Parts: sequence; structure tokens; C-alpha cells
Amino acid sequence: MADKKTAKKQAAPEKVAAPVGPGRVKELYDKEVMPYLMKKFNYSSVMQCPKLEKIVINTGLGDIKDNQKSMQTVEKELMQITGQKPIYRKATKSVANFKLREGMNVGLKVTLRGRRMYDFYDKLVSIALPRVRDFRGVSDKSFDGRGNYALGLKEQLIFPEITYDQVEKIRGMDVVIVTTAQTDEEARELLKALGMPFKK
Repeated sequence: MADKKTAKKQAAPEKVAAPVGPGRVKELYDKEVMPYLMKKFNYSSVMQCPKLEKIVINTGLGDIKDNQKSMQTVEKELMQITGQKPIYRKATKSVANFKLREGMNVGLKVTLRGRRMYDFYDKLVSIALPRVRDFRGVSDKSFDGRGNYALGLKEQLIFPEITYDQVEKIRGMDVVIVTTAQTDEEARELLKALGMPFKK
């Protein structure tokens, strides 16, 4: 009986403790960014003021979809970077040319909200992006017309949690920053005020 209980405990998904407190970026938003946006766009209510809603991080598993150990390595790296356990994205249909079967794991996804979202954004703009080789800023054209911004990262090594010696393979990821802004201009001003290093 004890063995069954132990097995259940071991099978339980790993949980990561949530950070406590509002965080540096949230405080910056409340004290400086919100008043700036209210004035710039002449909002009549703070509810109109755009804010970060969520950040979604995706990475593909195409080349290792049959290798369980490598998939676990990527999952661990993503969890170290985001502070949250990723979920697997599965193929919705079979494609013979790509040796892809319906239901096969093809990617990993993390959706960050609240304090974890603000902390990740802070780390992204303050630490990770400046570590990109020959970094000259990110494009300010990658908005989708509805106030959301997409950013492609070529390697996980730009994040301080990942050390070169432990990396199995250089792997990129897509970061989508979802905001409540109604236009790209509002979203651009929001991200810029929150420290996003756009190209000049």
C-alpha cells in the first residue's frame, strides 16, 4: 500500500512556487507608464489604458519528437526560463511526408499571467535581449494589427538560467506578448514605455 502512495507522489506534476509581490515592471506600469499613456492618448478612464494581458512562449520539437529524453530536456529548460511548467502541443492531423501522426507531441507552450508574466518581461528586456550578439534592438513592425507583439528568439542561451555546458542543442522560441491595446500604436507605446528596446 505504501508503495502505491509513493508512486502517486512521484507521478504528481512538478509545481513551481509563484513569486510574491507586484514586481518591478508592474510598479513601473502603475506609477509611470499608466499616467503617461493616459495623457498621450487622452483616455477618460484608467480602464481604457492598455496593459499586458499575457505572454505566450512556444518552442517546436520537430527534430526530437521521437526522443523522450531530449523532449524532457527542452521542457526543463523552458521551465527554468519561465518559472512555470510547460504543456505539450500535439499534432491535430497526420502528415506522412513529415512522419507526423495525429496526437504526437510537436511543441511546448507556456502561458504566463500576473507576476510571472511581469517578471519574464523584465528579464527579457533587461537581461536576455541585450545578451543577443550584435544586438541593435527589436523590430517595431511585428505587431498583428490588434495590439499584440510577436518576437522570435534564436537561442535559449540568452537567458541567465541556461548554461552553455548543459545545453543539448541550440533551440529557438517564439514569444507573443498579448496586450489589451486596441491599436498597434497604443501597444507600441506601452511596450516602449515598459523598456522594450525597439530599433531607432
